Amino acid sequence: MSGLIALDVGGTTIKGALVSPGGVIVERSVHPTGFGEEAAAAVVAAAELLTAAAARHGLTVAAIGVVTPGIVDSERGVVGYASNLGWRDLPLRDRVAAATGVRVVLGHDVRSAGEAEGRFGAARGHRDYLHIAIGTGIAATVVIDGRPVVGSAGGAGELGHVPVRDDGEPCGCGQLGCLEVYASAGGLARRYERIAGRPASAAEIHARLGDDPVADRVWADAVAALVRGITTHALVIEPDLVVLGGGLAQAGADLLRPLEEGLRGALAWRTPPEVRLSELGPDAAVLGAALLAARAAGVDMPLSA
Repeated sequence: MSGLIALDVGGTTIKGALVSPGGVIVERSVHPTGFGEEAAAAVVAAAELLTAAAARHGLTVAAIGVVTPGIVDSERGVVGYASNLGWRDLPLRDRVAAATGVRVVLGHDVRSAGEAEGRFGAARGHRDYLHIAIGTGIAATVVIDGRPVVGSAGGAGELGHVPVRDDGEPCGCGQLGCLEVYASAGGLARRYERIAGRPASAAEIHARLGDDPVADRVWADAVAALVRGITTHALVIEPDLVVLGGGLAQAGADLLRPLEEGLRGALAWRTPPEVRLSELGPDAAVLGAALLAARAAGVDMPLSA
């Protein structure tokens, strides 16, 4: 029997899954990502461990789907640039294939997660939607008429690097005032520590809302930045739905309500898109990677995944 391997490479961890022919996740894995060459080696190691797991389950791996952030050239199997991972022109597909002896397909993590939301999750039945993943960084899937927009160089959807403040703070990408600086989980934590003089994670900042003025301030800045980024996209592509995913979406109504209110105020003459939280949660990109692998193997992955 054949199976599929899916790897979601994040800025902090690599989430992996071994998927059965029936679309059921048989085994999961989580590994620290690292940075630069260490991160590349970690992806290869994660693929090797799940290949060994497949053998224990009596499965032959038909294909491996790997999804990463950054500028991804799926045809060449190369990550052109990923600032949070320290990668430039990394031939990741070929490295994983050489280590495992299995066919590998490479995709963009958020674009793949957005496709999974359209197939299995919150965007089912929608043909024009924006899926935003808010984690270590921020990126988006832009879907128009049912098709994800890739862009001329594979970099469409880098919402996190849209400037939202003309006099903004510096971003790791080299620009100033990027959305990611203000509204990503990493950005929230960095701004809180700089202002308060003590560290706090995004989850801790959320928990302190209403009791900590600095937490209130950086959270309000994050929402305002997201409103500006989404408003720009809403005016250009007119999605009828925005799906929020990634770790920060776990804040639920504390993020959703002020964001909806901000969009109503910003879009004075156009009906704001509906905003929903991801239904797939942290599995969105893993399921997207599994869809890539299934397509490469020529099999259909059923809804049971």
